[in-house]
Amino acid sequence: MSKTNRIVIIGAGFAGREIAAEILSKGILGKVVAFIDDSPKKIGEAEHGIQILGPIINADDIIKEIRADEALIAIPGANESDLRRIYASLQKAELKKIRILPNVSQIVEGDAHLIQTREIKAQDLLARKTVHIGLIESLEYLRGKRVLITGAGGSIGSELARQLLSGGADRLYLFDHGENNVYEIERELRILQDGGVGEASTIVPIVGELQDRDFVKFIIKRLKADVIFHCAAYKHVPLIEENPVEAVKNNIFGTKNIVDAAVEANVSRFVFISTDKAVDPSSIYGASKMAAEEIVLNTKSESTNFMVVRFGNVLGSRGSIVPLFTRQIMKGGPVTITHKDVKRFFMTIPEAASLVLKTGGVGSKGDLYILEMGEPILIRDLAEQMIRFYGFIPEKEIKINYIGLRPGEKMDEMLWTEKDTVIKTKHPGIIKVLHRSRLNGQLDNLLKNLRSVCYLEEDTNLYRNRIYLREILKEYIPSIKMVENEPEY
Repeated sequence: MSKTNRIVIIGAGFAGREIAAEILSKGILGKVVAFIDDSPKKIGEAEHGIQILGPIINADDIIKEIRADEALIAIPGANESDLRRIYASLQKAELKKIRILPNVSQIVEGDAHLIQTREIKAQDLLARKTVHIGLIESLEYLRGKRVLITGAGGSIGSELARQLLSGGADRLYLFDHGENNVYEIERELRILQDGGVGEASTIVPIVGELQDRDFVKFIIKRLKADVIFHCAAYKHVPLIEENPVEAVKNNIFGTKNIVDAAVEANVSRFVFISTDKAVDPSSIYGASKMAAEEIVLNTKSESTNFMVVRFGNVLGSRGSIVPLFTRQIMKGGPVTITHKDVKRFFMTIPEAASLVLKTGGVGSKGDLYILEMGEPILIRDLAEQMIRFYGFIPEKEIKINYIGLRPGEKMDEMLWTEKDTVIKTKHPGIIKVLHRSRLNGQLDNLLKNLRSVCYLEEDTNLYRNRIYLREILKEYIPSIKMVENEPEY
């Protein structure tokens, strides 16, 4: 935003008023020329000397009349249907920029800041109706605690960190093996704090490798963490099919390392982030997450409350289809989809993170929880909506090509099976599944066999042997797919 920008704020509620007051106080980001709101009680009134106009359905004509060149959507209660309607009206006004206050501000009432706004993205308009969580109340169990996030630079880990700024944690440990990942999320959190977001948590960046057992034991004990959110994983299905040994080392043995370290350090709560791909897994990724679930849920500890939270895809995560589709659309297509009938579960990153944080507080020791994902959606429908968002006509201006399922992929994913006992909880958006061992008590044997592939031990012929690795996984997890011509490296 520049000093000469004429800004219209969509929504004259608490969030819009706070953003307007901040722009006025700083005086260098542009001029708020009006609010636009649907409330008959507000239309015709003024806030901070700024007139409230409306309704929003007339935004196109209003914006042209007041000569605004930028809009900022600040409506905490807006669902995706409302946002699509608002966006369609704003598009007609041919604004330079349309910004939005992202979902985290919808759940932290009274804590809306300009620094949190960003340009609107396709995924803001794609999701189903979200479950809104009272974040301050949900995070009460973390107040004054030391909280560690593994994979803190990833999509879920970084959103957990953003929301935890409002939770009053004493220390926030950002653990990731990627130096740039740690740098980016640390800098973002400090900028958010400087902009008035959240409370004065001490942010501690940690570059480390979960596969380094000695370091993990040392650092968890040294940090005296009270709660761990374990998000770190290799997760790109086709890529992991090409690198199965490294995925097993990271996702299975990395999880074993931090679970053992948590027990030894008397960490009070440990929340493991899992995936629908761990249900009757067909891929190496799914199998590795299934085994990791079993490690977490079968660990006995008097001091540590272990639990698993499982959910499907999140919109806009790095390496996922939304950023891919965006790049394909921006270069003129085609958009590539594996199959015309393939479906997936989706939710927004902020909603998934807030439900994970809620579950971490209300969950019980040794339990598996599922986040309610609604109905799965056709990837074809998602692609068509995105093409329209960017102003093109599907198939006519941007083609859609079907390229076939890639190694390890399924047509449909499940959040649980018919054999599972599913229980509704009193908490909206959270389902409990009674844990049943899917490895028939053979977890230790599976780990022993996998270890000989991942680590150089007595039988050097097995080290990094991908064929043997897949055979072992198939023996214990029959749903996994075998492949022809598996390389031996």
